[in-house]
Amino acid sequence: MSDNEIKIEAPKKLSLQRRTKTTVSGTTAGGKSKEVQVEVRKSRKVDTEAAKKAAAAEAAKLKAQAEKEAAEKAAKEKAEAEKLRAAEEAKKQAEAKKAEENKVAETKKAVHQPPVMPNKQPKAVPKAEAKPTQKVEKVVDAEKEAKRKEEAELRRKQEELARQKAEMEAKRAAENARRLAEIAREEAGESNDDFDDDRFTSSYALEAERDSDRRSEGGRGRGKNGVAKAKKGGRDDENGNKNERNADRRNQKDLKGKGKQAKKGSALQQAFTKPVQTVKTDVVIGETITVAELANKMAVKATEIIKTMMKMGEMVTINQVIDQETAQLVAEEMGHKVILRKENELEESVLEDRDIHAEKVTRAPVVTIMGHVDHGKTSLLDYIRKAKVAAGEAGGITQHIGAYHVETDDGKMITFLDTPGHAAFTSMRARGAKATDIVVLVVAADDGVMPQTIEAIQHARAAGAPIVVAVNKIDKPEANPDRVEQELLQHEVISEKFGGDVQFVPVSAKKGMGIDDLLEAILLQSEVLELTAVKDGMASGVVIESYLDKGRGPVATILVQSGTLNRGDIVLCGFEYGRVRAMRDENGKDIQSAGPSIPVEVLGLSGVPSAGDEATVVRDEKKAREVALYRQGKFRDVKLARQQKAKLENMFTNMAEGDVAELNVIVKADVQGSVEAICQALNELSTAEVKVKVVGSGVGGITETDATLAAASNAIVLGFNVRADATARRVIESENIDLRYYSIIYELLNEIKAAMSGMLQPEFKQEIIGLAEVRDVFRHPKFGAIAGCMVTEGIVKRNNPIRVLRDNVVIFEGELESLRRFKDDVSEVRNGMECGIGVKNYNDVKVGDQIEVFEVVEIKRTI
Repeated sequence: MSDNEIKIEAPKKLSLQRRTKTTVSGTTAGGKSKEVQVEVRKSRKVDTEAAKKAAAAEAAKLKAQAEKEAAEKAAKEKAEAEKLRAAEEAKKQAEAKKAEENKVAETKKAVHQPPVMPNKQPKAVPKAEAKPTQKVEKVVDAEKEAKRKEEAELRRKQEELARQKAEMEAKRAAENARRLAEIAREEAGESNDDFDDDRFTSSYALEAERDSDRRSEGGRGRGKNGVAKAKKGGRDDENGNKNERNADRRNQKDLKGKGKQAKKGSALQQAFTKPVQTVKTDVVIGETITVAELANKMAVKATEIIKTMMKMGEMVTINQVIDQETAQLVAEEMGHKVILRKENELEESVLEDRDIHAEKVTRAPVVTIMGHVDHGKTSLLDYIRKAKVAAGEAGGITQHIGAYHVETDDGKMITFLDTPGHAAFTSMRARGAKATDIVVLVVAADDGVMPQTIEAIQHARAAGAPIVVAVNKIDKPEANPDRVEQELLQHEVISEKFGGDVQFVPVSAKKGMGIDDLLEAILLQSEVLELTAVKDGMASGVVIESYLDKGRGPVATILVQSGTLNRGDIVLCGFEYGRVRAMRDENGKDIQSAGPSIPVEVLGLSGVPSAGDEATVVRDEKKAREVALYRQGKFRDVKLARQQKAKLENMFTNMAEGDVAELNVIVKADVQGSVEAICQALNELSTAEVKVKVVGSGVGGITETDATLAAASNAIVLGFNVRADATARRVIESENIDLRYYSIIYELLNEIKAAMSGMLQPEFKQEIIGLAEVRDVFRHPKFGAIAGCMVTEGIVKRNNPIRVLRDNVVIFEGELESLRRFKDDVSEVRNGMECGIGVKNYNDVKVGDQIEVFEVVEIKRTI
C-alpha cells in the first residue's frame, strides 16, 4: 500500500455541500471582458465533538486496515518464499541422486566391458587416458551445482528485500494514517463550532476569476476570442469541470499538507467580506472623552468622527477632549445608541446606600479657637478642659490640631478645635467641609489686634462661621479691652456695645476669670444657629488631623458630624478606606462608639488621609475599595482642573460657567499705607458686572498662610515690593497659584483692569462695507431673480450679510445666493464695477433697489 492508495475524505466529515454554479460576466480594470465562474456550496454545520470522534475513528480504522493488509502481504510472501525454497531443495536432492546413479552406472560399464584390440582400426584410447575425461565431466557438474547455489542465494536475497519492502510500506501507511488523523483533529479544533470551509465557497470564485484572467490576458491571439466563446456558452462546461478538478486537487493537497504549511495555506484561503452596513453598537460615554477613545468605542476611524464634527461646525483633533453632550450628538449622528455614564456614579451609589433619613436631634456646637501666636489660645482651652496640656508642648506652642469635647455645669457639651495656624482649617473649607460652627477669636488685651488676628477674621468670614471674641489676659495691669474693640471695629468686627452682633467676653485663662461667661456665650450662639444632626444611623464626619504611627500604623482624628461611628464600621475617607479596628477619645481611652460632634482617634485605615477629607461609613468594603481607587485615579485630573481656575486667562470662561462671580485678590505690601491705597483703588474698580473682592491683605512678605488662602479662595496673590518665602513658594508651585510681583501701582491696576475687561461681555456693531444699485433684473431658472448691479460704494463680499433697501427703507435682510461677474463666480466686487447678484430666498428685486452689504464687528469693552 502506497501514499497514493490512501484516500482520506476529511471534508465530507466536516460539512455537507450542495453545489450551485453561476457564471458572472464583467470587465477588468483595463476594460477587457472576462467571465467568472462562481460555485456556491451551502454547508451544514456538524457537531464539533462528533466530527472529532468520527475523524479519530476513521484514522484508527485506516491504520488497522493498513496494518492488516501489510501483515497479510508479508505472510503471503513468506509462504511463497518457503515454497520456493522447498522446491529448490527437492530439485537439488533429485539432481544429486541422479548424478550419483549416473556415476555408478558408468563405473559398472567400465568394469564389465572387454578391452578392444586394434585391427586396422583407429588406435583405441587406453584406460589410462579415460580418466581425464571423467574429471572434465565432474568439473562441469560442479560448475552447474555452483550456478544453482548462486541462483538460490540470489532468489533468497530477493525474497528478503521484498519482505523488508513490504514491512516498510506497512509502516509508512500507518504513519500516513496517523498524520491524516492529526490533520483532521487540528482542522476540527480550528473550526470550533462553525465547520463552514471557505475553500469550498470563495476559493472556487477566486480560481475561476484567475483562469478567466489567464484566458483573456495570457495569450494575445486567443484572449479576445476566449471571452466571446465563453459568452456563447461553448466552453462553460469545460471550464467548470477544469475549475472543479483544480479545486479538488488543491483541497487534496491541503489535506495532505502538514505543520505550518498546512495552517498557512488554510489561513490564506480565508475570505473576508466587507460589511455592507455600519455595525450599530451601544456606546458608553463618560462626562469627558477624547476623539480617539470615542472612535475606538464606535469601532470607526477617528477621521470619520472628525469629518462628522466638521459637518456639525466643530473643528477638533484626534486627541482633543470633548464633553458628554457633544460626544452624544456625534454618536447619534453616526447611528449608534448612546449610554450616558456619570464619572462619580459608583461613588454616588455607595454614598446613597446609607440610612440618613432618621430623625434629627440637637447636637453640640463645634468651636474653633483662633488667634495670634501667644495670645493664650491653648491656655484658655487648657483651663476649660481642666488639664495641663500647654506645659507638655514644645515652648508652649501648639504643634498639632487638638480636638476635645467638654461638658458644662448644666450638662451641655461643647467640642473645641485648637488650630496651630490655619492651614488645616483652610483645607477643610477648600474641600467644602464645614467642620466649624462657631469661631472663638482670642485677642490679648495687652497686645491688641495682630496680623494673625486679622487672618483669623478673614478665615472665619470665608467659612461663614459667627465669631465670639474672647479678650484674654485682662488680669494684666496694661490690659486695655476698649482698645481691642476699637481695633476690631476697623476690621468690621462690631461688638454688641456698638450695635453689632459679635459678643465680646473678657476672660483670663491664667486665673479663670470669665470662663463661664464665655461658655454661656458659646451656648447662646449655638441656640441661635439651631444645630441638629442624625444621631442613630451610619456616621459621617471630617478628618481633623492624621499621621503615621510606627507602632499603630495610619491614625486619623475624625470629628463625627452625624450618625454614630461604631467599632468595626467600614469607613471611606478620601483616597483611603478600612475597617475601624480601634477608637480612642482625646484622653487615649478606648471607646466602642461616638455620636455627633465627638472627636475620636481611628485606627485601621489603609493609608494616611488628608486633613479635611470627608469620612463616611459604608456598607460594603469591596465597594469602598473601588471608590477609593477611583478617587486616586481621578486625583490628577481634579488637581489639573483646580489649577486652571485662578488663572487670569480663564476668568471669562469660569464666569460663563457660573464658577467665578468675583475677582478674588490677596494683597501684600511692604508698608501699611501701600496696602490701604491698593485695596481702595481695587475696590473702586468694581462695576455692576465685575467686582473685585480683596479676600486678604497685610504687611510683610507672602507667607504659607497667604498661599493656602489663595488656593482655597481661587484668588490672585499680588505682591507689592515684597516676595514669597520658601514655604509659600512650595505651596504656590504645588497649587499653581497665580502670583504677581509689582513695584509700580499703576502697572498693578492696569493688569487688574485687563483681567476685569476680559470678564466683560463684548459688544457687537454692524459696519456697512459696500452698497450696490440695481440697474436691471434677469430671471434665471436656478437662482430666480438676478439683479444686475453697479457697485457704488465700498466692496460687495459674497459671504457677508446684506439688506435690500427700497426708497431707503429696509424691506429684506438676509444673505447672497450668488455673486458673479461675466459668468464667473467671484468672492468680492469693488467700487465702480458691474456684477450680478442673486439674493437667497428673495425674488422681489426691482430696478432702483439698493443692496447694502455689512459685517458684524466685535468691540471689546474696557473699564
